Amino acid sequence: MSQTTHQPTWALAMYSIAGAIPFAGLMVNGQVLALTALKPWARTQGLFLSGCDTLHHCLQHWTHNLPTIETAATLVLESGWSALGDDLPVVDERLLKVNAPIPNPAQFFCSGANYRQHVIDLVVDQRRDPEWVHLDDDAIRVQAKAFVDKRAEGTPYIFTGVSSAITGPYDTVAVSGLEDQPDWELELAVVIGQPAFKLTLENAMDAVAGYTIVNDITNRNLTHRPDLHAIGSDWLMGKCQPGYSPMGPYLVPACEVANPHDLSIQLRLNNELMQDESSADMIFNIPQLLVYLTSRVQLYPGDVLITGSPAGNGSHYKRFLKAGDVIESTISGLGSQRNECVGG
Repeated sequence: MSQTTHQPTWALAMYSIAGAIPFAGLMVNGQVLALTALKPWARTQGLFLSGCDTLHHCLQHWTHNLPTIETAATLVLESGWSALGDDLPVVDERLLKVNAPIPNPAQFFCSGANYRQHVIDLVVDQRRDPEWVHLDDDAIRVQAKAFVDKRAEGTPYIFTGVSSAITGPYDTVAVSGLEDQPDWELELAVVIGQPAFKLTLENAMDAVAGYTIVNDITNRNLTHRPDLHAIGSDWLMGKCQPGYSPMGPYLVPACEVANPHDLSIQLRLNNELMQDESSADMIFNIPQLLVYLTSRVQLYPGDVLITGSPAGNGSHYKRFLKAGDVIESTISGLGSQRNECVGG
């Protein structure tokens, strides 16, 4: 796939400066205004704006806050910041630290094995089925494609993560030693904007506030428990180290993403393109994931669901993360991350 524009025209983010308390900001073309500074303008327009010191608080009133924020962003795009008033404290984004947009979601969910080509590669690379051990790669790939086709007729696989793994989009990431096989998994993340339970395919997308980026770093050697075959995966040891989920930089409202199932997902390791896929390769799309998740789980504003990682992980290349590596990740229209790996 070709490189596509990844920077949003406008979005929301959590910023800080000189170690001060992070604040929620509206970014328009690289300029930032604290959301709380929009309140005087909103009052003069008779518009609703509440709880906007953080994005998590903003999401608690999302259905009312979004129209106000969208109106403000549109005015700025058309006429500049002066359209919202004189002497606004607008700051160049380059002067600010960008933090994870939702650093402490109450609930953080992960969708596993949800990209067609990724699952096929994993089956071929890992050769876990004892019946396939003696087959060559082409024969196993045929079996893997049949497995994915059958899987698409079933149900998603979703598990929980921990918020303490979340870090900022430009923070360093402390990786475990190579014996743990730390691997990258760039993912499209869905942020919930209203309470949701027992959603349907018809109304599931109404619960989505917007989208962000998460790199779900995974220790491959720790995700399977050979001593507990009946239980299988150990996501706690595999995915939950501090800093293993770089998030952001932005929360891009759903109204600004024309089709979340047609986004370019690209990850570069030390400038070498490793992941290059479209979100169209999902086995279960976002409505299907949300319907499955909310069939048993109550969702609330600010909850996050990451939707799976496409092909091109380190396990495929037999190349895992080590200190000194630089990961650069982009999803079209959602921005980019840059994380340097340090020793864990």
